[in-house]
Amino acid sequence: MAIQKRSSEVWELLGAVKTEFGKFGEILEKTKKKLQEASNTIDTAASKSRTIERKLKGVESLPPSDAMTLIEPLDAVGGE
Repeated sequence: MAIQKRSSEVWELLGAVKTEFGKFGEILEKTKKKLQEASNTIDTAASKSRTIERKLKGVESLPPSDAMTLIEPLDAVGGE
């Protein structure tokens, strides 16, 4: 009788684990989808960055100190 009771408890526990494992699988699928969306967004940003770099190819770069002098006032205007 004790073995039968224990066996029933084990099966009940396995059923609970199976239910939770199914939920875990759903969470993994949602996470995978979100990661793919983030990867696609990064790919789009990288593509736009390359396009901007091509457009700016002929523009001469300034020394970093001069660039910061020009950019810092823009940060203040933007409220950052």
